[in-house]
Amino acid sequence: MAWFYLFLASFGEIFGMMTINLYLRDKKWWRLIPVILTFGFGFLFLSLAMRDLPMGTAYAIWTGFGAAGAVLIGILFFHEPAGWKRLLFITLIIAGAAGLKLFG
Repeated sequence: MAWFYLFLASFGEIFGMMTINLYLRDKKWWRLIPVILTFGFGFLFLSLAMRDLPMGTAYAIWTGFGAAGAVLIGILFFHEPAGWKRLLFITLIIAGAAGLKLFG
């Protein structure tokens, strides 16, 4: 169940970054509410995952998937560049997270 919580926590990180980007495009105070909610969601599930997973492993996977997901959201929805080098390094981040699960 801890890995499922960590998976959900990663979505909090990904969508938290997306809501920050939306806030920066249109700085209205009410756009901060989704930022707080999505990051709060992520922290809640990260704390639940850390009950059973080592802190270093949980944090590395959470930030890795969050970073990779944020890059993909940027490419898909915010028209950021998607060169092969960026995609290669996203793949390496995900491979590193998978390695921590397999060998950690």
